[in-house]
Amino acid sequence: MKRVLRDLDLEVEEGGFLLVTGPNGSGKSTLLALLAGLLAPTEGTLDVDLPRGRIGYLAHEPLVYRELTALENLDLYGRLYHVRERRETIGALLERFGLWEARHQRVGSFSRGMQQRLALCRVLLHDPALLLLDEPYSALDESARGLVDELLRETSGGRTVVVASHEPDHVRPLSTSILALA
Repeated sequence: MKRVLRDLDLEVEEGGFLLVTGPNGSGKSTLLALLAGLLAPTEGTLDVDLPRGRIGYLAHEPLVYRELTALENLDLYGRLYHVRERRETIGALLERFGLWEARHQRVGSFSRGMQQRLALCRVLLHDPALLLLDEPYSALDESARGLVDELLRETSGGRTVVVASHEPDHVRPLSTSILALA
C-alpha cells in the first residue's frame, strides 16, 4: 500500500470553498474519498461533522447505473435520499444539465460527457450541505463546463465545497482556501 497523505492538518469552515491541487498520484481523489466516508484513514483522525446523507460526492466514475435510464437513475437516488418533490427536482436538474430530451435513454448509450452531467445531477439531487467534486470538468464540453462554473458560483458561500482539480486557475477565484498536495 502506498501512503499518499501524510502530516495533513486541514479545516474547512462551513460555507468555505477548498480547492485541492496537485499532480497525479498526490492524493486528491483519496482525500475526497476520505471526506465522503468511503475510505478510512490508516492513522490519525478525520472528522466530517455531517451525516453521509448531507454529502454530495462526485468521483472519477459517474456512479450511475448504465442499464437504467437517466430518469430511473435519479428516481432511484431520490428515493434513497428521501428527496421531497423528487419528480420536480429531477426534472429541473435534467433540464438544467441538458439531459431532459435523453431522460428515457439508457445511460449505457450516453457519451462520457453526458454521464458526467448525469452524475452532477445525482450529486445535487438531495441538496447536500457538503459538495465533494473530483475533477468536475472531466469529459465536459464548453457548454457543460459553463454549467459547472455557474453551479460553483451559485454554491459559493451557501454550502461547503471541496473541489479537486487539475485546472486550479479555473476555480481559484471562487476558493476561500487552497491545498496544494505534492
